[in-house]
Amino acid sequence: METITLVLTLLFAVVLSGILARLLPISVPRPLVQIALGAAIGLVADWRVTLEPDIFFLLFLPPLLFLDGWRIPPDDMFKDGVTILELALGLVVFTVIGMGFFIHWMLPAMPLAVAFALAAVISPTDPIAVSAIAQRTPIPKRLMHILEGESLLNDASGLVCMRFAIAAALTGSFSVGAATLNFLWVAIGGIVIGAGLTLLVGRVKEMVTKVLGEESSSQILISLLIPFGAYLVAEHLHCSGILAAVAAGLAMGFIEARGNALAVTRIRRTTVWDLIQFTANGIIFVMLGEQLPTILAGAADSVRVTGHHEPWWLAVYIVAINLGLAALRFAWVWVSLRWTLFRRKEDRTRPNWRLVAAMSFAGVRGAITLAGVLTLPLAMTDGSAFPARDLAILLAMGVIVVSLVAASIGLPLMMRGLEMPPEPSRDAEIEAARSAAAEAAIAEIERVQHQLAEGRKDADLYVHAASRLMDLYRERIDREAVLPEDFVDQRREERIERELRLAALKAERTEIFRRVRRRKLGTEAARKLVRDLDLAEARLAG
Repeated sequence: METITLVLTLLFAVVLSGILARLLPISVPRPLVQIALGAAIGLVADWRVTLEPDIFFLLFLPPLLFLDGWRIPPDDMFKDGVTILELALGLVVFTVIGMGFFIHWMLPAMPLAVAFALAAVISPTDPIAVSAIAQRTPIPKRLMHILEGESLLNDASGLVCMRFAIAAALTGSFSVGAATLNFLWVAIGGIVIGAGLTLLVGRVKEMVTKVLGEESSSQILISLLIPFGAYLVAEHLHCSGILAAVAAGLAMGFIEARGNALAVTRIRRTTVWDLIQFTANGIIFVMLGEQLPTILAGAADSVRVTGHHEPWWLAVYIVAINLGLAALRFAWVWVSLRWTLFRRKEDRTRPNWRLVAAMSFAGVRGAITLAGVLTLPLAMTDGSAFPARDLAILLAMGVIVVSLVAASIGLPLMMRGLEMPPEPSRDAEIEAARSAAAEAAIAEIERVQHQLAEGRKDADLYVHAASRLMDLYRERIDREAVLPEDFVDQRREERIERELRLAALKAERTEIFRRVRRRKLGTEAARKLVRDLDLAEARLAG
């Protein structure tokens, strides 16, 4: 009963955080509000969530990473693939080495191997935190795709580096060759398992659907099970479950591009996944906040490890680590953008310092950092306590909070008027696709009309209905085939028409509900009518 009560409390805190974030006079990202609520729950109520890293990784990360991989546009990700790989792999190694020596120099009581482990766990950015910050800060799409791609891939590299650092701390030895081979097995194995499992499930699903038809609920449940299956299989084979979940999401995007799912399945599935994303994101940050009182309770012992007695030294170390992370990220991003994104013929300009600063501020740490640092072993191989474990956990938690605060303050300032290197307009290919789709629809209407009307006495009704539909599609083709000088006026007219349609749909829905209240329309019939209106409004609003 206590567990159920705690879960319901966490869910209520997620709902309350959304209300409070909108009520605050200043723009505060929802994750910070959720962390504050979690801390309040931990202080006021005598509840403690035992955050087991293995369970935490399994319950929350696979579906969220899978969804991020599913929804990120593959063409945009591959277009800036070199930049993403430089950030996801090169920057992580650069950060681990630089911050490892810096932390050990600043805190000599922390062994070098443990300092490298802490540097490794704070090196990857968190896709969940980045997405949460982006909801309140308008980030250019191209920049957001780079940040999402980086955060999806750097988790595995950071956690693998941490694994090697822990092994070095326990055994006192480290082999570069063995570490490289292990990293390749972990990364490539995770990608192959995630993508392969998803493609296999998609193929089997298509075969079953052809024979038995499609059941929307089953299709949605399958999409929910895929990330967990990919993660568990990869972890069982000692590969990266995180990369397996990401690869599964990317593969799911390719499967869905075939367009085999029913429209109702896509609509319902989107709703279910939106709910899961909102709930899981919120619970993660509430649980992070709930851990704060427990972590701070051991602050005194952690301070003594550093050789000081005043608690404010911990704040100094946390700020210093964040400044070090920002400096290393700024330097790497500057070089990376200079030699990749801005090296193309159309982009041969120096990277704007605000762009580099924005990408540096966007290096937000989150749940993966905390869950990773909690996997530090409790004891050494000889049974003695693992050195500076509590201090590492406290410093990692401080990095998470400070990076969130810095991003929530710095990103809006950096984003004002910021522009990415120009991209070719896709308006022409969009218009061409719309026209081609309309022509295909006209051809299919004509074919089906002849097939249905053949030999029937009421064939003229089929001809009339088909002619009316084809006229609508021909009107769309004529509307798309406009001269460049008329393009702006057409788009303005479309926006006006959209506003009028939304107002008309709202009036229709209001009248339907009014008739239901006056017993002039049945509830079941009203639901069907309102559902049609809701779908039409969602299409216009999208």
